[in-house]
Amino acid sequence: MIVPSIDLLEGRVVQLQQGKEVKISVEEKPLAFAKRFSSFVETQVIDLNAAIGTGNNFETVKKICQIVNARVGGGIRSTEKARQLFEAGARKIIVGTMAKEGFLLELCKEFGKERIIVALDSKNGKVAVKGWQETAEETPVERAKRLEGLCSEFLYTCIEKEGLMKGVDWQTIKNLKRVSKNKLSIAGGISSIKEVKKLEKMGIKSVVGMAIYTGKIKLRELK
Repeated sequence: MIVPSIDLLEGRVVQLQQGKEVKISVEEKPLAFAKRFSSFVETQVIDLNAAIGTGNNFETVKKICQIVNARVGGGIRSTEKARQLFEAGARKIIVGTMAKEGFLLELCKEFGKERIIVALDSKNGKVAVKGWQETAEETPVERAKRLEGLCSEFLYTCIEKEGLMKGVDWQTIKNLKRVSKNKLSIAGGISSIKEVKKLEKMGIKSVVGMAIYTGKIKLRELK
């Protein structure tokens, strides 16, 4: 499955490189841009401001949830925030910084395990949190093993490869498939339909951003 990605920063759709530099800022308004993906099974929507603690794009996210089948991430650090997103129409939520046993258990009891995705964002081999500004001692594989029972899916992003379109981190991907039976989505580095097809054969979803925005992968190819 292909999952297009919409990242929001200061009210605009953007694409970052390695979680830092804004490489693309889309001129089109977020809602009009989101309509391109209305036919996809899932679209990933990330509120970057909420993730790094510099405000939020909540009103825009809510409206996008009415246009696409959204899985939403960025700054989800309370049950109330999760509830607001589900009430707005989000199909699933992505939890990163607060991906801890106690909080995830609350979410599972309240909303159901099948609606929870845990982010395994990786920087130099360690899990990155707080908008990728800090790293934990845990590796993505260790976190996946520990939290497998508290979510239905993992989202693995290799930050070093994000936005570069130079290929994915195949070794970590294989290790994650080996240790967990949960669904797995991959972001960061995907640059071709060939990679998408290879991931699909492994039963893995491809989260595609930069390759779509630059035209390296055409929407008609994805559809």
